[in-house]
Amino acid sequence: DEKEKFEPTVFRDTIVQGLNEAGNDLEAIAKFLDATGSRLDYRRYADTLFDILVAGSMLAPGGTRIDDNDKTKMTSHCVFFADEDHDAIRNYAQVSEG
Repeated sequence: DEKEKFEPTVFRDTIVQGLNEAGNDLEAIAKFLDATGSRLDYRRYADTLFDILVAGSMLAPGGTRIDDNDKTKMTSHCVFFADEDHDAIRNYAQVSEG
């Protein structure tokens, strides 16, 4: 019975790369997240996934981002970078519920 490694940074890199490749198309982002969900353990990495979808990268205790301003470890396709209007935020919420 081998234990699976807990590797949130590998998970983050995979999710961020897919989000960045999807571009500004929220439908493509939703499709990516749906397809990736069958390969990656979203339950195991729920906190990391939530951090990415809301803040754009993993967060350290206290709320600082853990990305060292490395663009390959962060995405702008998240709530924090969304337009500040009701419809934009609702669209991001719908993608994350998907």
